[in-house]
Amino acid sequence: MIILGIESTCDETGCAIVKDGREILANVVTSQIDLHEQYGGVVPELACRRHIDVMIPVIKEALEEANVTLADIDLIAVANGPGLIGALLLGVHAAKSLSLAWNIPLIGINHIEAHLYAAIMSHPEEDIFPALGVVLSGGHTSLVKMDNIGCYQSIGNTIDDAIGEAFDKVARLLDLPYPGGPQVERLAKDGDPSRYSLTAGRVKGRPFDFSFSGLKTGVLYAVKGQNGQKESESKITLSQKNDIAASFQKTAVEDVVSKTLNAAKNHQCKSLIFGGGVTNNQYLRDQFQLKGNHCNQYWPSSGLSLDNAAMIAGLAFHRAHIQGADDLNLEAITRIGFNDTRST
Repeated sequence: MIILGIESTCDETGCAIVKDGREILANVVTSQIDLHEQYGGVVPELACRRHIDVMIPVIKEALEEANVTLADIDLIAVANGPGLIGALLLGVHAAKSLSLAWNIPLIGINHIEAHLYAAIMSHPEEDIFPALGVVLSGGHTSLVKMDNIGCYQSIGNTIDDAIGEAFDKVARLLDLPYPGGPQVERLAKDGDPSRYSLTAGRVKGRPFDFSFSGLKTGVLYAVKGQNGQKESESKITLSQKNDIAASFQKTAVEDVVSKTLNAAKNHQCKSLIFGGGVTNNQYLRDQFQLKGNHCNQYWPSSGLSLDNAAMIAGLAFHRAHIQGADDLNLEAITRIGFNDTRST
């Protein structure tokens, strides 16, 4: 089965061609970092305008790179949520239009579920379930019990900022360019992680949920002073910036590692499956390898960790067998939980 996938949930426009859920024939992604870096974050209206400009060229490029024709495509898959509503609508309507014009079945895919599938695309024959899915991205931080592809139980979520969002907000406090995560990691390498006493949030009665808002506020006070505001002038030195970045990263990562390993033990998971852009953080990977080496760990490759359409098309192969295709009433949905996903 050859599937054309479309991804436009936020600020990347992607199209991929994937065979049988794992063989990537093409994976084209157009980034918008150049557009949003001057604002320090994604501007939804500008993101949508860029999607409009590049959607058709990206689809054409993927078809050419894969050396396939319309007659070869068996299914069109599109990320229909979660994400920015305008960006989602553009991808969904593009997929619907192609489905109608080409008379090819259509299926909607949960973008976050696809992030987890990205890590297991290269391991289709391995016995990895039951597993704990760990979603770490700019918009999502979740722990998900995975009994199989399509069979999930939500274990924990962030109640405020996602971890990637927290990295970006801390980067802005430190006057670092967008995207902030890699910049914070870079500074942290030269910093003292014990220099500042920061604390990750705890959610009463929900041991596997996350809260990074208070941690971000702790960084604000470290940078601007106890009575400081975001607009206040920063007087810290470069050395202090390094120490703050290192202290923040250590605190955030330790919180993720601790809750993940406790959740895996509590729910008897033998594997950890990671998804999302924050999984590129090498300090995070090192800490999991150090403290969680008793669990099999599956990480996405660098080309599949950020938003892309290969993971959408790959997951669609399995989803099509589980639930069948959707019709042209498919809707864009800004919020989709794992418990809302149809399962076996």
